[in-house]
Amino acid sequence: MDYNESGETSVEGFLSGKSELTISLFEHFTDQFSRVGNISLHATKTMIAVSNGDKRIAWITQLGKNFIHVVLPFEKPYPENLCFQKIAQVPGDDKQFNHHLRIYSKDDINEEVMGFMKLAFDGNG
Repeated sequence: MDYNESGETSVEGFLSGKSELTISLFEHFTDQFSRVGNISLHATKTMIAVSNGDKRIAWITQLGKNFIHVVLPFEKPYPENLCFQKIAQVPGDDKQFNHHLRIYSKDDINEEVMGFMKLAFDGNG
């Protein structure tokens, strides 16, 4: 794992050694999210957080061999969807429902997913 000057993990560290497909999915996801609005990425010990400047609005929790796994937190569940593989309420928090999205191809970031990304960015979830 790569670390920055302050000893924290870096986004580059998470991408190091990953497949070309995984890196291209990561780049496509972040590019598409930046079309919604200005975002920044923050590496934590175990994941990459996506921020809209005010708060963290998504997390990239896994960079697999042929996918990336993204979690979008909302204040309520959105069960009527075709994109989330799992929706889970955060234990002890009645206002956070994590929506799990696994991206295998660039086409997985479709109109429905972009709508949820906008909802997360705007804080209207």
